[in-house]
Amino acid sequence: MTGCGAPEGGVALADVDAGDQAVIQGTVTRDGRPLRGAYARLLNESDDFVGEVATGDEGTFRFFAADGTWKVRVLASQGFTGEYPVLAEVGKIVNLEVQA
Repeated sequence: MTGCGAPEGGVALADVDAGDQAVIQGTVTRDGRPLRGAYARLLNESDDFVGEVATGDEGTFRFFAADGTWKVRVLASQGFTGEYPVLAEVGKIVNLEVQA
């Protein structure tokens, strides 16, 4: 997938301390390998678009969010789309494992 203008992700998931923020992060894989170039979109409770990142070499993405209910939509090559409801809480990290 190309052309959306999202910054490329590739964050190191072990290198974050939630502190006073809510963190939503994950890894996108296909056939057991990290998937580069997938897009993770953060949507609020009303399904409004909030942000988007593209996965890098490690297949990872990360969002910092407010407390509440969110949805992560992952889009990848070969027509893959997946949606994952998330409850974000300050001081906690939510980890998603997406198999595209």
